[in-house]
Amino acid sequence: MSQAGNRKYDKSHLIDLNTKIMKDKKNRVVPAKYLIPFILITILFPLWGFANDITNPLVAAFKTVMEISNAKAALVQFAFYGGYATMAIPAALFVKKYSYKRGILLGLTLYATGAFLFYPAAKFEMFGFFLVSLYILTFGLAFLETTANPYILSMGSEETSTRRLNLAQAFNPLGSLLGMFIASNYILSALQSDERNSVGNLIFPNLGDAEKAIIRTHDLEIIRNPYLLLGLVVVIIFIVLYLYKMPQNKTEEISKTSDIFKRLAINKKYREGVIAQMFYVGAQIMCWTFIIHYAENLGLDKATAQKYNIIAMVLFISNRFISTFLLKYINSGKLLMIFAIGGSVTILGTIFIQGMTGLYCLIATSAFMSLMFPTIYGISLKGLKNDDAKLGAAGLVMAIVGGALMPPLQGLIIDQGTLFSMPAVNVSFALPLISFIVIASFSYRSYKFHRA
Repeated sequence: MSQAGNRKYDKSHLIDLNTKIMKDKKNRVVPAKYLIPFILITILFPLWGFANDITNPLVAAFKTVMEISNAKAALVQFAFYGGYATMAIPAALFVKKYSYKRGILLGLTLYATGAFLFYPAAKFEMFGFFLVSLYILTFGLAFLETTANPYILSMGSEETSTRRLNLAQAFNPLGSLLGMFIASNYILSALQSDERNSVGNLIFPNLGDAEKAIIRTHDLEIIRNPYLLLGLVVVIIFIVLYLYKMPQNKTEEISKTSDIFKRLAINKKYREGVIAQMFYVGAQIMCWTFIIHYAENLGLDKATAQKYNIIAMVLFISNRFISTFLLKYINSGKLLMIFAIGGSVTILGTIFIQGMTGLYCLIATSAFMSLMFPTIYGISLKGLKNDDAKLGAAGLVMAIVGGALMPPLQGLIIDQGTLFSMPAVNVSFALPLISFIVIASFSYRSYKFHRA
């Protein structure tokens, strides 16, 4: 080959190589310039995972120590997830006016405030005070989720946005697992109100008022202490993020809020995504809250039941990383549909198979839930830009209200004792089954019609 031919070949080869390098950079899940900010924002994801899953077991704990019904105890979840519904839109408007960083800092402030309020709540021994504390704490979580999720989506190309969010969300269950571990080993196992006699019955309900008062004071302090430590951790993270200069994602145009809401309202994919997310969060909270009640119905104590919840979370975490890898090769809507069908099958086993096998089916459900939240989120926001994405994110965070509405309803069903000649706790898992059917419908439509 002539020198001219060689030069032509070399030039063509270099152009192809440069094109490949540029394409690889574009398709990188986290571009190098966003790596440190990505890590710092991803640290926030375990924070709300921890809060979620140290709180879930409190439904069973408060039921016993405060001597209330399952339905009233489930108001813990109503307060916790109701905070999301209340504050999601205000959080998005705040971020729209100011910045992602300021939204995160305000969220951390509210988070720490709610955690520290557990001290007076325990001192006054008022169930309602605990509910208010959780409500304020989740004001902070609403700010964090409304801000962190779209911030992560913006840190790179749109083509890799769902994978990037799945990667960040994969660290959320690490906080959940830690919350479950602390709930099991430092809260539930230390509750004197959950001590049982030789035949497995609770001793606490049969004690005198004076003895109950002493135990109640002890147990509420046990519940309080992890939240005080959590508040200190949140303050430290606040200081780190306050001092670090985060990148600003420039908004190309400022839209009127009313125009944004109109665009979101007529966006069918987004609208259906909000509904699917509401049912998903409801299913997740029901499965992780009432696994303790399901296990107690089989004769297990709360601390042992929580260990099965930890196994479920380990499955959830493992499958989150696996599903993030699979999204590289399988359409997100199609994979979501497969997982929704899988969750429906395991929940059917939970309902109709009594004994430990039914409990194992409930544990296995977490493997299928692992993909759902970030994938529904990514599909729903795909194609939305700037302020539309910020307010769209708020709508998806508001959908977390499913976790407030559905658990009290499940608690009402469980309070019936027996339904259709089956334990009511088994029948109550028909609610997560309905949720998975809704998610399967959304994922099918996303895959077939929206090409998501």
